[in-house]
Amino acid sequence: MELVKRTWKYYCEKAQAKWKVCHINLPIQSKEELIETFFKEVNENTKLIFISHITSSTAIKLPIEEICNKAKQLGITTFIDGAHAPGHIPLNIKNLQADIYTGACHKWMMTPKGVSFLYIKKELQHLFDPLVISWGYQSETPSHSPFIDYHQMQGTRDFSAMLTIPVAIEYMKKNDWENVKASCRSLVYKNAPRFFQLFNTAALCPINEDFMGQMCSIKIHCQNPILLQKELFNRFQIEIALTKLGEKNYVRYAIQAFNSQEDLDKLYDALSILKN
Repeated sequence: MELVKRTWKYYCEKAQAKWKVCHINLPIQSKEELIETFFKEVNENTKLIFISHITSSTAIKLPIEEICNKAKQLGITTFIDGAHAPGHIPLNIKNLQADIYTGACHKWMMTPKGVSFLYIKKELQHLFDPLVISWGYQSETPSHSPFIDYHQMQGTRDFSAMLTIPVAIEYMKKNDWENVKASCRSLVYKNAPRFFQLFNTAALCPINEDFMGQMCSIKIHCQNPILLQKELFNRFQIEIALTKLGEKNYVRYAIQAFNSQEDLDKLYDALSILKN
């Protein structure tokens, strides 16, 4: 989240635009309440809504389809950060009606690190310059899309990692990944209450498919989260994300095909020891 803030701060300062963060009350009670709260921050001067499909620090799946639909009615462009979405939750960009969508494939689709994609509606593509001006600009062998030419050809960049996407998709189809994901979600939901109880805190959102996927964040009272992360790794051989939102700290577990109930039991036992 902090990196995103810095990026928007940089570009808004250059464009002399104003950006503001919409604060959502936690715990979330319903989609309707969340959407109503969110759009109270929107006014006639709002030009762009940037929002995560699944939040990183709090692991909450947001009602993006509804938000994009309402933004479209208001004539506001939508930009969705879908870093945690591909391979994690059902994703149909056209149905979402997002104007801009970017997603990572290395998180839940198991491709090499750095593999991602950028989608921009055709009518907006001319507004976006590539990060690197290279052979695609005024290409001598243009394709059907200047947008693809401009953004795809970036000097001597190695495309090998990108070429793993079709293989990853085929692997997921072959191994009935919808069922794998359902099993992972079941583990997340089943174990969440005891972790909230351990830290005497409430769930950040309803524990269901509307708001949660294969991750769960639990608010913790910890003065030194970096030390806690090191202790979990060094003493218990547990690698886990400790995240921060404002002044609040969270421990976030994520369940993939290679995880089991035993992993969550080990995490629970370790946190119980360190908590005391």
